[in-house]
Amino acid sequence: MSERLIVIEPGPPAKVALVVDGRLEDLLVDPSDGAPQMEEIHLVRVRRVIPKQGAAHVKLIDGKGFLRDAADVKEGDLVLAQVSGMAEPGKGVPMTARRLHRGRYAILTPHAPGVNVARSIKDAEESARLTAIAAPLIGDGGVILRSAARDIDDETIAEDIADLMRVEEAVMAEGAPGLLAEAPGAEVFAWREWGDPDEVIREEGAFDRLGLWDAIDEARGAKARLPSGGWMSIEPTTALVAVDVNTGADMSANAAANANLSACKDLPRQLRLRGLGGQITVDFAPMRKNDRKAVEAALRKALKDDPIQTTLAGWTPLGHFELLRKRERRPLTEVLKDG
Repeated sequence: MSERLIVIEPGPPAKVALVVDGRLEDLLVDPSDGAPQMEEIHLVRVRRVIPKQGAAHVKLIDGKGFLRDAADVKEGDLVLAQVSGMAEPGKGVPMTARRLHRGRYAILTPHAPGVNVARSIKDAEESARLTAIAAPLIGDGGVILRSAARDIDDETIAEDIADLMRVEEAVMAEGAPGLLAEAPGAEVFAWREWGDPDEVIREEGAFDRLGLWDAIDEARGAKARLPSGGWMSIEPTTALVAVDVNTGADMSANAAANANLSACKDLPRQLRLRGLGGQITVDFAPMRKNDRKAVEAALRKALKDDPIQTTLAGWTPLGHFELLRKRERRPLTEVLKDG
């Protein structure tokens, strides 16, 4: 059984780490520059409609956004929009008109009516129980009962849904352009998404005491060591994130296979810690074409439980492997410049 710790340093900025069996698995840092964050909801004004894309350029109080799901808007309209990704340099903040509100046990979906239960909850009786709790609470809206809702008591789930309904009601009541609902802070996000740990440690200096700064310093650099003895070089550029897998000092016949499979297993964690997304191009250690299926299967397995949406695009003619990863976080080098 794995030991899971959540370690909190209040900051500023607040920093929250997930540590599993002594290894840093995830890291959240509260940004301090005021840039729009994932899940914020704004009332924005439409500047220019792009009919062929069903999208629009919109104006935030302090910046610009690119709104998808905007087929029925016209220039000058005020529209409710939720931040759906992190902006690339020089581009508008990605936004969607199909807002949602995430809780620990439920996700409120105002634009998708009805009750849905997470596919991981396969027990019909439990699914019916959760549906019966949620249905009377959501009116004409919609809700998804998350995996975490399994076996949670009725009152706790109902309270979670009621909290989300209150946020939606507050958003709908506002009429002036601007920020209407804030993004969750690092600590709230950790409580919501990481589940119950074996222990929570909250104190100044906890990162130092547990040796987490060493792992963070490595994540701020390009080189990521692999258990196989090899290493990855992970370097973001303007266009993409380049990942180069190296065998290191391993000179055995299986050196490339060991390094490549080890890299597949650790790549999602490394990208999470670094806050990297967009196009990811992996240059694996040289291998035969017959070995590619095993590498792809290992990468797919590693990404199965990763919380950030990632699409496997496949192999290029030059033998690289490409992924497309949603930009949900700011790069670690931006949010945590100093230790």
